[in-house]
Amino acid sequence: MKVHHLNCGTMRPLGGRLIDGRGGYLHRAELVCHCLLVDTGHELVLIETGMGSPAVDRAAEWLGARFVRMVGVRTSVAETAAEQVRRLGYRVEDVRHIVLTHLDLDHAGGLVDFPHATVHVHAEELRALESPGDARERWRYRKAHFAHGPQWSSYLDTGETWYGFGAVRQLKGLPPEILLVPLGGHTRGHTGVAVDTGNGWLLHAGDAFFHHGQIDPFRPHATPGLAWFESRVETVKGARHGNHQRLRELVRDHGDEVTVLSGHDPWFLKHAL
Repeated sequence: MKVHHLNCGTMRPLGGRLIDGRGGYLHRAELVCHCLLVDTGHELVLIETGMGSPAVDRAAEWLGARFVRMVGVRTSVAETAAEQVRRLGYRVEDVRHIVLTHLDLDHAGGLVDFPHATVHVHAEELRALESPGDARERWRYRKAHFAHGPQWSSYLDTGETWYGFGAVRQLKGLPPEILLVPLGGHTRGHTGVAVDTGNGWLLHAGDAFFHHGQIDPFRPHATPGLAWFESRVETVKGARHGNHQRLRELVRDHGDEVTVLSGHDPWFLKHAL
């Protein structure tokens, strides 16, 4: 399988400002929407969709003015998943499946550009969308992003083990080299997506962590701003620290077999290209 690494949205969040040694602000840190386009040889699978083409001309309406201000959204046609699929020489219709780590607007906003695709997601995440438990869940899921009626394929919290992670599921209609790996915390039904590239596994951990230093098995670290921002957008309090630890152990014990990446840290995109 061939894997293309895409940036489907750039952000400069208020809480992500870099700090110099004297405690002064330098500039806002840049975040990306790291998506994967997997060519299985028979069809295309898109992992994450970014913010979607409507965000280019009407970001405040499509994503919400509060979100646009908070994360410093920067949009362009060139960064939409649909346009990047075309630039790689494919048709948008070739994307037959979409796998999402969760349904936040910066991960699922592009579903509207692929209305024909089957959308794979954890069942608990779909329940959070359909029956939000509080104001935060009502805010983070944008009804307009799902108004076209996505073709859902959902998965319960059961399955096999994979490198110590439980309830890992193969996906209906997809090759066994693509797996859903539960990593709840950022949202109720948040997952990672594992892809066997033929040269080792690639685990897209979504928003389970935000900074590459957080999964350093020997010297875990993160910028204060991003650590604060991550705490502000989690749903299950405390779960993210457990995910950090599990991912550090994965990197420590199986780093030669599994490459872990975050959905927003541009460090991973830079080193993948």
